[in-house]
Amino acid sequence: MAREPVAPPRPPCRLYLITPPAIPDPAAFAVTLAEALDAGDVAALQIRLKDVDDAAILAAVAALAPVARARGVAVILNDRPDLAARAGCDGVHVGQSDASYAEARRIMGPQAMIGVTCHDSRELAMDAAEAGADYVAFGAFFPTDTKATTHRPDPEILSIWQETVETPCVAIGGITPANAPELARAGADFVAVSSAVWNAPEGPAAAVRAFDAALAGAF
Repeated sequence: MAREPVAPPRPPCRLYLITPPAIPDPAAFAVTLAEALDAGDVAALQIRLKDVDDAAILAAVAALAPVARARGVAVILNDRPDLAARAGCDGVHVGQSDASYAEARRIMGPQAMIGVTCHDSRELAMDAAEAGADYVAFGAFFPTDTKATTHRPDPEILSIWQETVETPCVAIGGITPANAPELARAGADFVAVSSAVWNAPEGPAAAVRAFDAALAGAF
């Protein structure tokens, strides 16, 4: 009797790190970033700055991108494909109210990594995946002070996505080392975190180590 084919094991869930919304001194923050990235496995760094001018964003990319790339971490800029292309970022992340996926792809080119915020909507995620997005992001799964949120998906959306679509998914919103394993088991390919690392009482490096251990033990 022929055996049923066995699906290959899913790659482990990895950390997707998002910067604080303000970086007054990029050079000083680069030192902190290096310590954090050296503390565990980080797949990507999203540079997400709010209420700053273009020069400040470009200065942050110039200071932080070399630190990330030296450690094999992809550099993604939030919201602005024009600046991402200008600064030579590896990719860009766009929300539903930002540039469209099509516009981001046109600006960034075929090799860029482009992610799309899809909140709690499988329909939005499917549209993005079918258009060619490199990943989709669902959230916020838990309360968060990092940004105002109105969507609160159930982790089941990750499971359904994992079972039906090959495009990777990112879970975001209020994620900590305590609740990250739940999302990893549900189907998240990446967990995106910001304040849980940068505002951790024990420091960013210790927080990354805690996430590393939590995700490694998720299964």
